[in-house]
Amino acid sequence: MKRMVQYKVKADRVAENEGYVRAVYEALHQAKPAGLRYATFRLADGVSFVHLVSYESEGGSSALTSLPAFEAFTAGIRERCEAPPVNVEMKEIGSYGFFGE
Repeated sequence: MKRMVQYKVKADRVAENEGYVRAVYEALHQAKPAGLRYATFRLADGVSFVHLVSYESEGGSSALTSLPAFEAFTAGIRERCEAPPVNVEMKEIGSYGFFGE
């Protein structure tokens, strides 16, 4: 399963949001969950974020969502946002090296 989540944070909460995101990546680097591919981008407007996630197995989502750092990130996301997260499931048509081969 592949998903994209996009949202826009309040301008004064960008650094806070990035701190939460970095904490998630620190936790992922320690846990090294198999079958999970995850990337986060801040867009050119400086306040919009996009998260791309790919799970190679059905249980893969819990490897991310059960991390305490991810729970902390999501706990206050709506208060940090100017535009709330939109979660979209994606069907891959093709890629080259993006999600690993």
